[in-house]
Formats: sequence, C-alpha cells, structure tokens
Amino acid sequence: MKLIILKDYQSLSLCAADFIQQQLAAKPNLVLALPTGATPLGLYAELVRRAQKKQIDFSRATFFQPDEYVGLAQNNKNSFAFYLKKNFFAQLPIFPTKVNFFSGAAKDLAKVCLDYEKAIAQAGGLDVAILGIGQNGHIAFNEPGSALASRARVIDLTMETRRANSTAFGKTSAVPHRAVTLGLVDIMSAKKILLLVSGEQKAQALAKAVKGKVSPQVPASVLQSHPRVVIMADRLASSLINS
Repeated sequence: MKLIILKDYQSLSLCAADFIQQQLAAKPNLVLALPTGATPLGLYAELVRRAQKKQIDFSRATFFQPDEYVGLAQNNKNSFAFYLKKNFFAQLPIFPTKVNFFSGAAKDLAKVCLDYEKAIAQAGGLDVAILGIGQNGHIAFNEPGSALASRARVIDLTMETRRANSTAFGKTSAVPHRAVTLGLVDIMSAKKILLLVSGEQKAQALAKAVKGKVSPQVPASVLQSHPRVVIMADRLASSLINS
C-alpha cells in the first residue's frame, strides 16, 4: 500500500484528480470504477473543471459503478446512477455507451450481477477502481462478513450503513435494505485501486484496514493484499494510523 496523507479535503481532491489525470494520459481508453458518497464530490468537480478546460479528455474512457441500491431506477434521485450522472457524466461529453450502470431495479438480479462482471471483462478489466470506505470498513457495498472470495451479488445492508446513508432519504427507514455490489474478488482484480478517505469519522475504519489483520469483518483490509493500492487520506482520516 502507498499511503498519501493530505492536509485537508481540498488537497485530497486535487491530489486524486492529479492521479486520475496521470492514469488517463498514460491510457486514454482507461476503464474506471467510480464511487458515490460525499468524499469523491471534490474529485469529480475538479475532473469536470479540467475536462471543460480541455486539460483532460474522458472521451475514450469506460465507466462502471461499483454498487447500487436494489429497487431504485436510474432516474430515482437517490440512486447512485443519478448521483453519478448529476455530479459527473451530465457535465461531460461522454458517450452513453461508455457508461455502465449497475441495475438494481431489474427483476433478475443474479443475471444482472453475472452480466455486469462479463461487461467488465469485455472492457478489458478495471484499470482503476476508485473506492471510499464505510465507517464499518465496507468497500463498495461489501459489508462486514463478506467473504474475501465474494463476487458481484445482492447483499443485505447493515443498519450502520443504512443510518450513515440516510441523509439523502430523510430517514433511515426509507433507505433500501439491499444493494447489488461488485465483490471483493472483482475489486481486487482491478489493476490499480485508489482509496479516498476523508474525515475523523473514517479514522477508525482506515486504521483497521491498514494496520489490522486481513479479515472479512473489515472488508477494506483485503486491500493489503493488492500490489498497487494508493490510499489518499486527509489528516483527520489518518489520525489513528500511527497511534
């Protein structure tokens, strides 16, 4: 693991944008997995800014989302697909065929998961998987207890995760109970992984992921076994790593 500690959230976002720009310059047809949540918003805003100034070009890149709520259509304002469209795709001249959404509203979710893995393979595999980390150590929606050999699947969300994601829904009871997610095997198959971590509330999870034993109880700890992981964390998020 390569750990880069940044002084604040803005520095984290700029450093992450530099990393993606470098990867795209080296491979214009980059295959990316893009996360949701509060942490990557600064990254997306900076990438959009650079793209609009012609400093970076996503026209040949291919995109996947790591997870999605079960039961929410792409046009639902609380879906992750809607988030990615609003904060990234809609602001750039990206061909729709280059964007792959994880359909949580489909009837046959087992087939959706198999087809999604096939689509990633047909694209040549993920070059860079950008991830966040949950307060309970989850990556994508691989909750604690997820098998290290897990593949794309439907998963039950923990109350902790549903509570953490409740702001957009107004209340925890409105947050879906299930999601579709890439498995830990799918994530670990990415050629490079960029983990973004911001805020004191993520410090314990990051410390366990970096310093703790590799365990299904802390899914992010599996990243210790990946040969090319870059972790970018602000000072608050990294405050427990050396304690």
